Parts: sequence; structure tokens; C-alpha cells
Amino acid sequence: MTLSRFQLWVTLFLPFGFFVLYFLFAANDYWIPAVLCTMALSFTTYGSTSHDLVHENLKLNKTLNAAFLSVLELLCFRSGHAYKLSHLYHHKRFPHEDDVEGAASRMSLGRTLVEGVIFQFKIYFWALVQSKGKKFHTLILVEGVSVLALVAFCIYSAQYTSIFLVYMFLMIAGSWIIPLVTSYLVHTPQGANELKQTRLFRGTFFSAIAFNHLFHLEHHLYPMVPHKNWPRLAGRLDAYFRKEGIEPLEVKF
Repeated sequence: MTLSRFQLWVTLFLPFGFFVLYFLFAANDYWIPAVLCTMALSFTTYGSTSHDLVHENLKLNKTLNAAFLSVLELLCFRSGHAYKLSHLYHHKRFPHEDDVEGAASRMSLGRTLVEGVIFQFKIYFWALVQSKGKKFHTLILVEGVSVLALVAFCIYSAQYTSIFLVYMFLMIAGSWIIPLVTSYLVHTPQGANELKQTRLFRGTFFSAIAFNHLFHLEHHLYPMVPHKNWPRLAGRLDAYFRKEGIEPLEVKF
């Protein structure tokens, strides 16, 4: 399930569009659309484009893929390759307790919300340890230093304008829901097998609130399918899920 050229360009460059729009709106004191742009940027990076880059399913060459991943996640004050290591390990190890990304699936709601605040630090230092002497270690270090440099710039710039500091706080706070959305709500680690350890979502309600992104079980089964093709993948798997007795969560009106 490869993407068309148009889909690929939208996937790669839509986050940059939201990044630019934030500053255009903020510079003209249109703060509501500016805030909405940071929300859209968070959504189109971690759960969409960056996620595809983590899995290398956009069919880019490795150097270009790595560059896009680093830059897009730096726009959000995160390490792209710490994300890559922790997420691929999640696919390999879930629901084992050494899965750092999936840990929130075994937590209470309150503890999950706390996990959101510390999550980026947690996966970053985990990735540093895991990658020591291996591929990506230097890149993860560089990404970490770059995040600190961006934070320092945003703080320094506050004496001239609040735009960068507000952007920094919005983007960092936007990452706090990641464990809730990508682990706690979508996983059932006590399930007997792979089909029952991740929830299946269907229906207009879930499609609307998640912008056609709640296909987590399908993604676990076929991680090399880009996010724009998840609805097609889900359609192909529906008969298989029915055969296996997997009941979807669905809100009916």
C-alpha cells in the first residue's frame, strides 16, 4: 500500500505548513488559529508523518528519511531518533514490562497523565542507554543538544517577543497526551494474543475525533502501511477480524 506522489508530498510538508502558519497568525495577534496550528503540528508529526518516518514506510532513501524525522521532531522539541528506537522496541516487545513506550497501558489514568509530563525525558534517556556504541547514538545526542538550544533561544527571545516562548510551551505541553492517546487508550496488555492486546475501533465517532487515525490494531499487524492508507487496510481486514471474533469498539447514535 504505497502512497501516490501527491499523498507523499502532503505527508511530508503539511507539518511545515502548520509550523509557518503558527508564526504568521501569532505575529498578527490571531492567537486562536495560532494555537490550533500548534495542535495540528503535534498531530501531523508524532502520530502521522514522524510515525511513518519511524517505520521508514514512505520509501525515502535512509538519509532523507532520517533528516525529515530529526527536523520534524525538533520542531516539536523532541528527539526523532529516540522516538524511533522506543517505538520500534514497542512493536517488538509489547506487552512485556521492558517496553518503555507501552508502559502507560498498564498504568491508571492518573499515573498515565503524569507519565505524559515525563515521557519525552524517559524515552530520550532510555534511547541513549540502548543505543550506546550502536547506530543512532551520536544522532540522538545531537538531537538532544539541539532541543536544549531551541529551548534556550525561545527563552532568550522572550525579551523581544513572546511568540517563540509561547510556541515552545504549547508544543511541549502538546506532547503530554502522547502516552494517554498512543498507549493507555488503545492497548489491552492483558489480552491473550496479539489480536486482543490492542483495541479495534470502528464507526463515525472514532473516525471523527481521531481524524481517521484510530487503526492501532491494524498498524500493529502491518506497520509498513503509511498512515494515509490505514482506512484502506482496515477495510481489507474487517472480514478477518470478524472471523477471529474480534469485536470493535463503536459508538452508535
